[in-house]
Amino acid sequence: MRRALIAVCVVAAALPAVAAGAGPRLAVDASDYPTIRATVVTPAPVARVPKLKENGVGVVGLRAANLGRDKSVVLVVDRSQSMRGRALADATAAASRFVRTKPRRDRITVVAVGSQAVQLTGFSTASNEAVAALRGLEVDSVVGTDLYDSVVLASQALAGEFHGGRVLVLLTDGQEVSSETSLNGAIEAARAADVTVYTIGIESKSFRPAPLERLAAATGGRYVGADGTAALQGIYAALAEELRRTWQLSYTTAARPGERLELTAAGATDTSLVPGNPEVAVREASKLPDAVFELGPIVPAVFVGFCILVGATFLLRAPAGTRLRRRIAPHLGQERRKRERGPVQERFATASTVLRATERAFGHLRAWHALHRLLERADIPLRTAELVYAAVGSGIAMGLVCAVAGFGSIATLGAMVAGGAIPILVVWYKARRRLAELEDQLPDLLVTMAASLKAGHSFRQGIQAVVDEGQPPASKEFKRVLTETRLGRPMDDALAEMAERVGSKNLSFVITSVAIQRQVGGSLAGIFDMVAEAVRQRQQFARKIKSLTAMGRASAYVLCGIPFFMAASITVLNGEYMEPLYHTSTGHMLLAGGLVMMAVGALFLRKIVSFRG
Repeated sequence: MRRALIAVCVVAAALPAVAAGAGPRLAVDASDYPTIRATVVTPAPVARVPKLKENGVGVVGLRAANLGRDKSVVLVVDRSQSMRGRALADATAAASRFVRTKPRRDRITVVAVGSQAVQLTGFSTASNEAVAALRGLEVDSVVGTDLYDSVVLASQALAGEFHGGRVLVLLTDGQEVSSETSLNGAIEAARAADVTVYTIGIESKSFRPAPLERLAAATGGRYVGADGTAALQGIYAALAEELRRTWQLSYTTAARPGERLELTAAGATDTSLVPGNPEVAVREASKLPDAVFELGPIVPAVFVGFCILVGATFLLRAPAGTRLRRRIAPHLGQERRKRERGPVQERFATASTVLRATERAFGHLRAWHALHRLLERADIPLRTAELVYAAVGSGIAMGLVCAVAGFGSIATLGAMVAGGAIPILVVWYKARRRLAELEDQLPDLLVTMAASLKAGHSFRQGIQAVVDEGQPPASKEFKRVLTETRLGRPMDDALAEMAERVGSKNLSFVITSVAIQRQVGGSLAGIFDMVAEAVRQRQQFARKIKSLTAMGRASAYVLCGIPFFMAASITVLNGEYMEPLYHTSTGHMLLAGGLVMMAVGALFLRKIVSFRG
């Protein structure tokens, strides 16, 4: 009973040392401008991300890691010769208790620091290995304390972890003696790995806490001093409780160098100054020569004013004459005529020079010819150069949207590729739909032409009957054939060009049969009837195959769509859970591997349900 009472008193004595963590706390780090990092300690554990405001305005693109949920922790324990005896025993006992009471999903490892820093265990959610390493810890036989090297070692180990929350707890009773790294180097290593450092110092008369305080403050952590080793149990317990209420936040600020930031979150406020000189930053970011800045704002102001004056002149002069002619015309008896809009090539006359230059530069490429053929099959009144510029503009627009939204370089590049593909995919879809319509019309067109031939009409008159009685797109294509023949082109060449332009295999069969009949003779009406029956049977067979494979295709769609649906749903419901998949190298490899396996599976499924006859 007496021992329990003594332990309670020791813990109670240690709690005032960490009482500063009981309320809300906010620590801001602006050293990695334009990325601002903040460590927020809420009054009580919360599941939602605390709202962070910059100068009274909510921040955009906030990235958050909840240290109370899951994190990676490195326990650094000093085992130098000054820790001999009771000090090391109390330190390992307090650290072991911290390990046993950790959250289940926390990954933890132990680093012993003496004359050298050594990682004793690997990261694991199980506490047995870490506790065993702490129990077997012995005093180093060599004099020295590599505190800063241990921070670098722990930061490098934490950098490879998938958890967004990364914590380093450093316990020592002495000063840095033999590290190769300086204090600034240790701070930079911790910042580069997004590590929050909490330092615990066993204070004595010769102990100087300033380096530990600076290390903790520079990384968003906190320094706690212990009057003796008996207070370590309470300090570790209070630290574990504080971590349950801690969030690590980061975002990209819109503030300029030299500006003052006032951040507010969970009822706590902290101010920070964005590093850098604003004038120097503007010069470095600008593409203008230094002479422009030396002359001051006069030259840019004059240039902008001149541009505005020229623009206003053109804007006001042209409409004035148009309005005047429009008002005078009724009194002069002039009839108002509607301006007929010419073809697309004439409507874009102002840009025709650029389009022609583009076509001359890239017109010899095979891809250029493929795009031109695709536009013809889709029957869209656009030049190939216009489609290319539309794709480029769409890609740039998507890239700008992603860049403004704060996406990474790879995501922005992917968005630009996807945006550039959208106009081409639209044209491809229209071409495919038009081809399907023509395939459906082909048997009826062949029957119409056969009936016309049986009535004694010529082949040209049969095509004219298709043009008069048919529906687009077939009637439009055959009308083009008649127009070309009237201009002197041979019928066989016009029909072959139509078959290549449309891209229909069935139509190619028809054109081939017509060419053979025109060379060797025979009943063309009978050939049309036979080909029409063959085409109709092929279409019926294709529809039957499509109906029989409907279930397999539906299964393929579901199997390919489920991973994306589940990923989107989990991201919306619990984005923090999916962060390791999106923001770590291991997660990127898993995503790439999953996409490759899904692509292979989709190819197998397509091979199973497709039929080539």
